[in-house]
Amino acid sequence: MIEIRGLKKSFGEKKVLRGIDLDIEQGETLAIIGRSGCGKSVLLKHIVGLLFPDDGYVKVEGEKISDKDQQSLYTIRRRFGYLFQSAALFDSMTVEENVSLPLVENDYNFSQSKIDDLVAENLELVGLPGIQKLKPSELSGGMKKRVGLARALITDPDYILYDEPTTGLDPVNSDAIDNLIKHISDKVRSTSIVITHDMFSVENVADKIAMVNEGQIHFTGTPDELKSSNDQIIVDFIKRTGFNG
Repeated sequence: MIEIRGLKKSFGEKKVLRGIDLDIEQGETLAIIGRSGCGKSVLLKHIVGLLFPDDGYVKVEGEKISDKDQQSLYTIRRRFGYLFQSAALFDSMTVEENVSLPLVENDYNFSQSKIDDLVAENLELVGLPGIQKLKPSELSGGMKKRVGLARALITDPDYILYDEPTTGLDPVNSDAIDNLIKHISDKVRSTSIVITHDMFSVENVADKIAMVNEGQIHFTGTPDELKSSNDQIIVDFIKRTGFNG
């Protein structure tokens, strides 16, 4: 379980997070939504310890992230997989080098044979078998996202963080990524946190929604509860996104 209480973060004079309170239950898929620039990605980076709060805290399984020394923080981060918005593949590396990077950089001390097997297994899981020797420049946008997801999964994480996983993809590839998120959540029993502006994706993958508004959690509930809400902020948001089911 991830527990977030009173989380505040400012950048200079700009107050981004103004007291976030949120619980993320084990095994659920939570979608975090809200207007562009509302702090969704900033919140995600606090969860994994890439940013630290001005006030409040994030606890992972009862351990407060901001209290940890660097080595302890690395240990906690190994429980997370992170799919970046742009996939963040290294152009100079092959697919297999990109996917295996978390194992190499975090000193898992696996044999090369074990690493090769894990790369192949995770590429198979995301529907891209046999592309180990390709470079990112040879991949489509949807393929890059899948490779980024294989890299996020290779450490067998308890938590998978998705930052705008369908951004820049056409509807067919967006649906494919949504189906992958659902499949992986069911297969590996991970807790998934999806930052997105794509409300059709939200309905496809989310067990629960948390809506960020003006730096705070304005709503938590199911997709159906969101659509049936009479709250004016939510009603206006639904109209802008076309989230009508």
